Amino acid sequence: MSQAPSTLPAFDFAARRSRFLELIGDGLVVLRAPALARHANDVEYRYRPNADFYYLTGFEEPEAVAVFDGAAASEKFVLFVAPRDPDREAWVGPRAGVAGAIEDFGADAAYPLEELDSRLSAMIGKSGELHYPLGSAPEFDQKLMELAASGWAQRPRSAAGTPSCVMDPRPILHEMRLFKSPEELAWMRASIAIAAEAHRAAMAETRPGQMEYEIEALIEYTFRRRGAEGWAYPSIVAGGENATVLHYIANTKVLEAGDVLLIDAGCALGPYCADITRSFPIAEEFSKDQAKVYDLVLAAQKASLARVVPGGTIESVHEASVEVLADGLLSLGLVEGTTREVIDRGLYKPWYMHRTSHWLGMDVHDVGAYHRDGEPRPLEPGMVLTVEPGLYFSPTTPGTPDRYRGIGIRIEDDVLVTPTGSDVLSRDVPKEREAMSALRAAAF
Repeated sequence: MSQAPSTLPAFDFAARRSRFLELIGDGLVVLRAPALARHANDVEYRYRPNADFYYLTGFEEPEAVAVFDGAAASEKFVLFVAPRDPDREAWVGPRAGVAGAIEDFGADAAYPLEELDSRLSAMIGKSGELHYPLGSAPEFDQKLMELAASGWAQRPRSAAGTPSCVMDPRPILHEMRLFKSPEELAWMRASIAIAAEAHRAAMAETRPGQMEYEIEALIEYTFRRRGAEGWAYPSIVAGGENATVLHYIANTKVLEAGDVLLIDAGCALGPYCADITRSFPIAEEFSKDQAKVYDLVLAAQKASLARVVPGGTIESVHEASVEVLADGLLSLGLVEGTTREVIDRGLYKPWYMHRTSHWLGMDVHDVGAYHRDGEPRPLEPGMVLTVEPGLYFSPTTPGTPDRYRGIGIRIEDDVLVTPTGSDVLSRDVPKEREAMSALRAAAF
């Protein structure tokens, strides 16, 4: 991951582990960092550790295994890592090794990966509850279950009498990750500020005749120039009818006057992501029909933002957008009935087919439960979510009048729930039509 800018705080991994172990109790937790992924032949992707693994360890090397033992007297945090290898390090750079895992990452004990099988089997044999995210790595799943069977088979000899079971640690860990600490929020604000600068640059520089990938290059240049690792997800730079494809990432078409450009782009700074969308005219101004659609989506977003408050829910945030969009589709003549009928019958869905919000953090679609006991959970301070309504008039969608075909609009901001309301972290990217026009004036 990127080196921390000097103004950003360090993460207190030890405090996270302490809290996690407190919540786990006497269980034994096993987490594994993924292996390197191949791009082609012997070329590997830049490595990014699993967010759950990194959240508790800060360790960034592939295939490491972390064990957290709530019942242990001293070795509560154990790392199994690749040993130092000077020949290999000549190609890929220095590695922490066993000593570094203890000295630099705070492990109570560390061992080379080749000792994993024997040591982990014995540790599992002494524990009743094994916490492991089954399904995350099928080959390792099988290995771990074999080690667990071997360890539990030793119980009669070791006199361990606790019933054995396997539990998923993710509900506990993801609940921790859902609430952002002040240190995490500092990183998120920095990541979002970089993404905001990239969006402003794109808005100021876009003009007819350019290629979508030219704007993509400008955005991602800004990410890297400001110290981000790069994109948090492949950048969407979608002109004209491409904007009606929700996850369009080809970015290969020419930008034509008279069309709208939708840019959905966010960077990753260290472990934290930004996720911002803006839509603006490629020419100097929206057409009359484009402006109607844009103003409708902006009104929907403002209605949803007003519901991001403690005690609200992501469901109510979504409902606010749906109410405004349904009423707007009626006014545009695309549907018939009352607003309530349009909502209840889902008549808006051909043009608005996704939800309005998701959690944001170490993952773009971050972890954390949206419901509790079958009901939407209340929003609480420290949660960060997106608010991103849209309308998409694909040329192939039945019932779309010609004047709206090819118009795709989405407006997305990153929002922190505060004790008294909310804080729009991406507010520095213009979205009012007048402010966008002022920024774009230099392009013409």
